[in-house]
Order: sequence, then C-alpha cells, then structure tokens
Amino acid sequence: MHTRHREPQLLGNEGTLERMALILAARNIAPAAAALPDDPEPYSPLDALLAGMPPRYQSAVADHPMVLGWVRKVTEAAVAPSRGARRQVTTGPSLLMAGVVGAGKTHQAYGAVRALVESGVGVRWRATTAADLYADLRPRPGVDSERELAAVSRCPLLIIDDLGAAKASEWVEEITYRLINRRYNLMLPTLITTNLAIKDLRSYLGDRVASRLAEMTTRVEFEPLDRRRYRAAA
Repeated sequence: MHTRHREPQLLGNEGTLERMALILAARNIAPAAAALPDDPEPYSPLDALLAGMPPRYQSAVADHPMVLGWVRKVTEAAVAPSRGARRQVTTGPSLLMAGVVGAGKTHQAYGAVRALVESGVGVRWRATTAADLYADLRPRPGVDSERELAAVSRCPLLIIDDLGAAKASEWVEEITYRLINRRYNLMLPTLITTNLAIKDLRSYLGDRVASRLAEMTTRVEFEPLDRRRYRAAA
C-alpha cells in the first residue's frame, strides 16, 4: 500500500489558517475559543535539566569549595560551536568524590550539573550508578553492549555514582578500564563518587584504572558523616 507523504504545515501559513477558520465555522466554534498563544512559553535550560533529574536531587545545590572550583573550570573550558551559539561542555577536568555512605557526594554531583546550566553553559549529560552501568553493558542477547559502551564513553558529562559498590571481577575491572581510558583520552569531564577510601581504589579497580583516575581527577574526601542518618535523627 502506497502512503502519500504530506509535508507538515505551519500554523503561521496563511492557507492553513483559512482552512482552520472554515473548519471551526462548520462546527460553530468561535475562532477566539481555539486561538493559540502567539508566543508559547518555552522551556528554560534549567527546566529541561530538572525534567531529567531524579526528583530527590532536583533541588540539589553544590556548595563544596572543590566542587564549585570544578564547575568554574568546566565552565571556562566550554566552547560555542558557532558564533552566537550557547557555549557547550566539550572537554574539561574530572572529579572523584570519596566518603562514607550518606556524606552528600551524590547531592554535590547533581548540584554541580545544575550549577553548570545556571552559569549559562549547555551540557549533554548522563548519570548512572556503577551497578546499573555494568548491568547495561553486560553482554546479553538482543543488546549491542559495545554500542552502549561507545555512547557512555563519549557523553560530554558523565556521573558515575557509587564506584566500587558492585562486586569486583575481571570483567568489571576490564569494562571500567575501557570506559575510563576512553574518557581519559577524550578529556571528557566525569563526576565519580565512591564509598571506598581513595587508598583502596587501586586494589578494587586495578593499576591501569587507578593510574588514569589519579591523573584525570581532582580528589575530594568528604567528612565521615552520614548526613541521611543525621537528618533522620534530627
């Protein structure tokens, strides 16, 4: 069966408006009742960002001095693809935030992305826990895990939450190395949180990953306080 392709019509097209008026008249509908606003309210970049964030972190604000320093560096490195276009995150430094469960690391990571957008920088980003990342990348029928790895590797800004929470294995070490090595070579900013002490990362991740993280990230150690339990007790 041949389906005729029709070009989309713009509401601003004079012929389209005339046809709409005829249809409304045939249905005894006053044109004013169906009028569309002249200038629909656009979504702001911040609105778009919040729509993609988990509700728990939509109000997150970065206030750690080293996290704010990272935001400034990434903002300064952003470039505009063309004259007059909004500057975009393309390359920049990475941050490794280490501390106990509930120290506020994930909150700071989402707050950092929000701070970038509020500074006027555009950013394509993705957030995942390490456990979910490994689940997405594990080979299985019907899924192109190599294509998924390539997409995650090239994402301009990536949050990897809870690195070290998944069970260690040769496959976990290999896939972590492939991901980190690609982002290291492309100089793509990565926000990593971990509950492991920095001194324990090498034994979990292996020498190759630990060496690249040591060079590509600024390391932030959070105070040993579980803020979730503190808030609940309060």
